[in-house]
Amino acid sequence: MTIELRLATEADRPVLTGLMGRAIDSLQTDFLTAEQVAASHAIMGMDPELIADGTYFVAEENGVPLGCGGWSRRRTLFGGDHTAGRDSGLLDPASEPARVRAMYTDPAAARRGVGRLILRAAEAAAAAEGFRRGELVATLSGAPLYRSAGWEIVERFEADTPEGVTVPVMRMTKALG
Repeated sequence: MTIELRLATEADRPVLTGLMGRAIDSLQTDFLTAEQVAASHAIMGMDPELIADGTYFVAEENGVPLGCGGWSRRRTLFGGDHTAGRDSGLLDPASEPARVRAMYTDPAAARRGVGRLILRAAEAAAAAEGFRRGELVATLSGAPLYRSAGWEIVERFEADTPEGVTVPVMRMTKALG
């Protein structure tokens, strides 16, 4: 079977939101406590701004979404539309890095190259718009993919959640193009 990539549309939101929830709940259990996994929903998830900007991809096989993710020309580094601290201001491609955002793979499709396919597309699209660098915040479960694709850890930190639980994540960067 062939995995195909396309831009996400507003109509995809409900299915992708469900996929994100399954990914958060399933793929982080080897790295986080149950409390941290549950709290992760407050700092991760759907950002409809990415869909509206035309920078968010869906990977499908026979019309079934296997994963999603993309990039952004906006300042928000991570989180969904419900996450505090969002900044929709535009980045300057000449001096600021594009943001790789909201990368999720359905647990049933894990380890099939879905994330790598989306990541390559996001990197290429950001580079095509003149961004020379990319930046992202990786979960502990996502970091191995990014490291294998040439992303470097520049900072490890604990993301605060409204529940008072912290979730370990890392900021990573990569030259694009």
